[in-house]
Amino acid sequence: MVQTGRISVRFCEPPEALRRFFTTFHLVEFDFAPGERVVDYLNPEWANLRFFSGEPPTATSHDGHHLTGTRFSVSGPSSHSLRFSIGRARMWGVGLLPLGWDQFVAAPAIDFADLSVDGETHPAFAGFAELAGSLFGPEPDADAELARISEHFAARVRARQRDEARILAIHAALVDPEVGTVAELVRRTGASPRTIERICTRAFGFPPKLLLRRQRFMRSLAQHALDPSLNWIGALDGHYHDQAHFIRDFHQFMGMSPREYAALDKPIISAVMRARDSYSGSAVQTLDPPQGGAAR
Repeated sequence: MVQTGRISVRFCEPPEALRRFFTTFHLVEFDFAPGERVVDYLNPEWANLRFFSGEPPTATSHDGHHLTGTRFSVSGPSSHSLRFSIGRARMWGVGLLPLGWDQFVAAPAIDFADLSVDGETHPAFAGFAELAGSLFGPEPDADAELARISEHFAARVRARQRDEARILAIHAALVDPEVGTVAELVRRTGASPRTIERICTRAFGFPPKLLLRRQRFMRSLAQHALDPSLNWIGALDGHYHDQAHFIRDFHQFMGMSPREYAALDKPIISAVMRARDSYSGSAVQTLDPPQGGAAR
């Protein structure tokens, strides 16, 4: 567990039989004063299920959509920052890798790209309603809660799914810093462009070209977040042609300039990124390779 002021973060590895489906299971506890709310911004990421006890968050997407008051929120794969505020609460996050989305959600990921919904009312996530209702007991018990999460998903694993090998191959290529073009992605995976496009929209949430742009951007953002002493040029991924190229992507993915982002107070996401990097060697989940999360 990592504790930063009034925020504590605990990352947990899923059971071995489930590792290929998830980034991590993680518990974040917000020890804020009654009525106090803190604002922060989520980075672009894979899909996440988030379960809350205490004061529920309010999330605002890039297009102005608000989600508030839910104890179980689902965020699809994202290519934009998500503004949120939260008060005194405990939250379990379940990060779904593309293979995990394909395994546990009976809807194409592209249908939920850059979308946050109430998991208790949306029919696509009815299979998680039991977990949302039973996860938290009368007293906080992190080990018991982790066991309930693990048991819930272990009981719902289907037989090897269609395109599993191709999903894993595409994912492995996406997180490889040497792969910067769709042509190289096609070469690495050995699948046709049409097949890659179909699988990406179903399991990854976006077309392959946008996924590669997001990976390039997130490598740069993570590098800067872990070492703020670097200027942005020092953190740039090698696939950027120049700083102007990066700034255009920053506006696309974060909705602001690098300077505006650097000036923001990021008490929650900074604590989570540091804890994640300490736990797994990967500050953001979009950089996790397939088959069980970040390399250890």
